[in-house]
Order: sequence, then structure tokens, then C-alpha cells
Amino acid sequence: MNLQDLMRRADVWRAGEIPPASGLSTGFETLDGSLPGGGWPRSGLTEILSATPGIGALRLVLPALARLSYDGQWIIWVCPPYIPYSPALIEYGMDLAQVLVVDLSDQPNALKEQTLWAYEQALRFPDCGAALLWIEDAADLHLRRLQLAAKAGRTWGIVFRPERFGAHPSPVPLRLGLAREAAEEQRDALQVTVLKARGGQGGTRCRIAL
Repeated sequence: MNLQDLMRRADVWRAGEIPPASGLSTGFETLDGSLPGGGWPRSGLTEILSATPGIGALRLVLPALARLSYDGQWIIWVCPPYIPYSPALIEYGMDLAQVLVVDLSDQPNALKEQTLWAYEQALRFPDCGAALLWIEDAADLHLRRLQLAAKAGRTWGIVFRPERFGAHPSPVPLRLGLAREAAEEQRDALQVTVLKARGGQGGTRCRIAL
């Protein structure tokens, strides 16, 4: 294959160009318009950073997760801070038969390395559409390894982290910062900032009504 043939491929683009619309729709039109490819990546890591838990980070990804589950793909939760609430997942359209939860809470001596190992296996799991992880500090080396695993497994990896890590450099190609709308009448709305994205779309903001 020569260079001209390579550049005609739909999955190849020059640095600075926005990749073709091949993303998984988020379920929120304004957010789709702010993301490379017009939605969530179908493989690779996405970091979602928020100041406090429970402001809507999970609700932001549930519409896409539900569609993946009904396409017969696995949704794997690794060490979630709370047990997933089945009635709420059903309300969002999730097929619970496609949901797996990896829980290490019964292993009090479980190390961060064990959690990361379990998540890497989830990213490589056959027919895994998305794998979710809640973690705080993670070395660049670990994140790079997970990014490679997500690409190799063709899995969308979602990593939830505290807002303070947004100031740190990260090898993850897509990073979003979440903040709750200040006005009381907008308490069910989120401000989403694209902190980092391919195609030069970093820095864009949008408002999402949950």
C-alpha cells in the first residue's frame, strides 16, 4: 500500500484534522458536536473528571452504554464505588444480561495494581463494548498500557477520576471535565469541557441537560 492509498482510508487523518464521523452517539446532540468523530470513541480510553461524585458523570455515558448492551456487547464495571442499581439501569434501557461487575471489595489487601490488571483484562475481553473504572492516581505508564489494551480489544474504556487530576498531563486521548450548573433551576444540567481531544477540539464547552 502506497502513501496515497493509505491517506484515503477512513480511519487515517492528518494531525490537526478532525477524524471522520465514526463515533458512538452520546445521546446528547450538543455533546456529539463537541467530540471528535461526532460521539464517544468506539475504542480507546476516555477520562471523565469531576469535582464531586454523583453530579451526573455516569448518567452522561448511560445512553451509549445501553445501546452497546442491546447490540450484544458486554458492559464491564471494575470496582465501582457503589453497587450498580439495576432498576435505574433498566430505566435507561440497559440489557442487564450484558452487564458484568468486577468487585474486589472482599479483598481488603487488594492493591491498585490488581485493580488495573483486572481493568486491562476487561478491556481485552471478547465482545466487550465498554469497560468502566473508578480510580484516582494512576501513572502515565499504566494509562498508556490501558490505552493500548483498549485499542487492541476494540473497547471503549471509561475512566472516572477526581477533577484535580485534570491539571496533570495524561496520555489519554479524550479527557472531559464536568461541573454542575450553578443556578438552582439548572441543578440537573452539566457543563462539559473538552480538556483534550484529537483534531484540535480541546477547550470547547457545552451544556447538557440530564
